[in-house]
Parts: sequence; C-alpha cells; structure tokens
Amino acid sequence: MLEVHDLTVRFGGITALDGVGFGVAGGEMVGLIGPNGAGKTTLFNCLTRRCTPQSGSITYEGRDLVAAAPHAIAGLGIARTFQNLGLFPRLSVRDNVLVGAHHRGRAGFFSAGLRLPGVRREERALRADADAVLERLGLAGVAAHPATGLPFGTLKRVELARALVARPRLLLLDEPVNGLNAAEVAEFAGTLESVRAEYGLTVVVVEHHMGFVMGICERIVCLDFGRKIAEGPPEEVQRDPAVIEAYLGTAA
Repeated sequence: MLEVHDLTVRFGGITALDGVGFGVAGGEMVGLIGPNGAGKTTLFNCLTRRCTPQSGSITYEGRDLVAAAPHAIAGLGIARTFQNLGLFPRLSVRDNVLVGAHHRGRAGFFSAGLRLPGVRREERALRADADAVLERLGLAGVAAHPATGLPFGTLKRVELARALVARPRLLLLDEPVNGLNAAEVAEFAGTLESVRAEYGLTVVVVEHHMGFVMGICERIVCLDFGRKIAEGPPEEVQRDPAVIEAYLGTAA
C-alpha cells in the first residue's frame, strides 16, 4: 500500500530525514520508533503533505504522493492524529469529529449558503456517521460537550474518532498513548486492534511507549538522527544493538 524510498528532508543545515525507506503492506500495523528528534513526525508530515522532501519518493496505492496537494490527502484515504491534540476546544465533541468528514461533503458554496434540501440530507448523513463512530468509541455521552475540560484520555479517543469518520484506508497515529495511564494504554490498544479489523485499516503508529508498540505492531521501523537503523519484527528490533544504543546511549 505504501512505499517510502530514499526520503530526505532538510531544514536549513539540519537533516531531519536522511535517505529513509520502508514499505507497508495493506492491513499491516507498523510501529515507527526512535528517540526524540529522530524524524518520525517529519516523516508523517511528508506522508500528509505538510512537508515536502528534498529528494526521494512516496508511493501510496500506486500514486505519487509527493505530487498530491495537501488538501487532497484525506480524499485519498489517509487520516492522521497529532502528537499535540489538534482539537477545537470550544466546539462540541461531535463537531470536532465532523471536521474529519469535511472532505466527504459535496455541497458547493451557494447550495450550502441557501441550505438546499440536498445539503440538509448530506449533513444528516455525515452527522449520523459521526454519531456512529462516537458510539463505537464510547463517546456518545459527551457528544454535545465542548472538547475543553474533558479528560486527556477522552480527548485522545476524540482524535481517533475524527480520523475514523474520514473513512481512511491508511491511518497514521502520532503518539496516541502519550500521557495516558497504564489502564488507558491497555484500553486504547484493545480499541485500536478492534477498529483496525472492523474498518479494514492499515496503520502506522509513532510511539515512545515500548510496551504498547511492541505488543500491537507486526513490524517495527526504528529511526535515529533521521536514518533508519533497524527494521523487522518487534522481538528482533528490541534486541538490536543499534536500537539499544540509540535509546540508552550505550552499546548493548
């Protein structure tokens, strides 16, 4: 489904990604790990066209993703969550989730302004989809509540709901369990595994919580200083001397 080849990104004199390459098969759950500053979020930003690489290629379902416009990414079937919550605090949980379905709307400027019958039907359908996802993630009870003031673990699920209502085929999760307690991490892992199967998702997850990522992913890619230093099954990667050195600062 996804093929990243020789990807290089520089910000002035800083090389954030240095010839990174890996592939993701359809239906696979891949973990992307590495110390802070390794280039993980920069890679996600390239995949979602928030950042343009200096060289290399990204192919998604046979399409050149680097040539795609940023606003077209959601329509191609790619959705993401953010390391820092990207929610609108004053909007209700339902309206935050509906933002994820924006690209699915077909109403034009004038028809929406005139509130034509087709526009109202479309809005009802999108709202029903959002409510179904909220129910699925146990958020129906807070659907009308503003995002502000809700527990952090709940807000993490709201972000997941917003991504799911976009109907992605490729889901990119940037530190989804960062800041959660042990019980919330276990709950999120179970939820992710079940919605992955239910929605037929391919998932790439950036995460520092090693228990979570090693327990849920079939394959791990490790970055350090913008370079890929290891790739393989979790049990292999966690024993790799280069990975141990990158995290602990000492040879195994």
